[in-house]
Amino acid sequence: MLNLIIEASQYLMILLFGVYTFQCFESQIHGLRKETRTHIYNRQRIVMYLIHMIASNLIYIVTDDTRMVVLYIAQFVLISVIQCFYLFFYTKASALLTNNMCMLLVIGFITITRISPEKAIKQTIITAIAACLAFIVPLCIRNVGFVRKLYPAFAVIGLGCLLAVAIAGAISYGAKLSISIGGVSFQPAEFVKISFIFFVAGMLYQNNGFLRVCIATIIAAAHVLVLVFSKDLGAALIFFVVYLVMLFVATKNVIYLFAGTGAGVVASVIAYRLFSHVRVRVLAWSSPLEVIEKEGYQIGQSLFAIGTGGWLGLGLYKGEPEKIPVVVQDFIFSAIAEEFGGIFAICLILVCLSCLLLFLNIAKQIKDRFHKLVALGLGTLYGFQVFLTLGGVTNFIPSTGVTLPLVSYGGSSILSSIIIFAIIQGLYIIKQDEGSSDDRKRVEKREKEKVTSK
Repeated sequence: MLNLIIEASQYLMILLFGVYTFQCFESQIHGLRKETRTHIYNRQRIVMYLIHMIASNLIYIVTDDTRMVVLYIAQFVLISVIQCFYLFFYTKASALLTNNMCMLLVIGFITITRISPEKAIKQTIITAIAACLAFIVPLCIRNVGFVRKLYPAFAVIGLGCLLAVAIAGAISYGAKLSISIGGVSFQPAEFVKISFIFFVAGMLYQNNGFLRVCIATIIAAAHVLVLVFSKDLGAALIFFVVYLVMLFVATKNVIYLFAGTGAGVVASVIAYRLFSHVRVRVLAWSSPLEVIEKEGYQIGQSLFAIGTGGWLGLGLYKGEPEKIPVVVQDFIFSAIAEEFGGIFAICLILVCLSCLLLFLNIAKQIKDRFHKLVALGLGTLYGFQVFLTLGGVTNFIPSTGVTLPLVSYGGSSILSSIIIFAIIQGLYIIKQDEGSSDDRKRVEKREKEKVTSK
């Protein structure tokens, strides 16, 4: 009977997530009425709550642990509070972006709870704290215009945090990633990514002359070199790509793009020569099955999990995601693909793609150049981090130890991801304000033309 319930629940969740994913793109059809979009967003919320309820009930049935009921209620209340806050306080915020953020959080909650209830409890608490801190971010982005003038402070603070980790950070998996203050451990690089984007936007939004570009490049290179010194090469790669994209868009100079790409290739070769753990990851990527007992064990287990899940998945508690090392952080996508199936995993990728398109669409439409560069930088950061995560777990590229935003376990990761989405919401509200202002100007212009014609 239990197997029948698991299988039926599995198919139902795949169907529901497929409907949710379809509506992500349906809601963005040009010319769709506002009322129609509102109905779509409401249906998405219902689907999200149903998926969460079905999975949580299944977890309770299998484990017979009353803590799972309390955890589900806490997560349900948290998601509802986030939805209500954006729905009623930030009325101009993007409902689709809010839905996607909550949907990704729900998938993370479900997967982490299935693998490690203790970590799921911590994740829920951290998410609640992060959401409370991020609620004020859109308001700040909308009303605090002097932020663009603080780019020197962003550079100094960011470099200072990275240097502190490089000097006194704790070593995890061969790299210095975190630092502890008052017994609380966190990864500063997750937050410096955001300050770095504000720094680059502040440097280049008005003046992108050669001297200005040289200064920005030197400071950006300092960020990357400190991360390389800490052996946090995944973060270093993200910083490099984000800067290169922002520099190219700000200057529209193809030479910078090609020169930066060439420098990146040379740096990759040097990193391969210098760092043993980079060579290990390249070896595991090139021939994982040949070294599956040592270097290729993690990626080998990841590929087995994805392959075993097939299109429809094995169902919750029918797989063995625990066999994958660091599964809830770096390889959570593999656990999702194994038990929820390939169709569900593809829908997850499409939801992430929907978020990326929203980020880039805001960057394209917003008029203020500083805000445009910030939105572009955050979109590049999000999209490239998702690419590194998915590419690593599927062996498309060597693993970089990067988490899947909003889904993977990790306090620093979840806090920085929620802040990024809150910043984008603030920029979306600014874009809406710009549109309303343009509409008023067009109306006033038409009224003046009528008066003149009379």
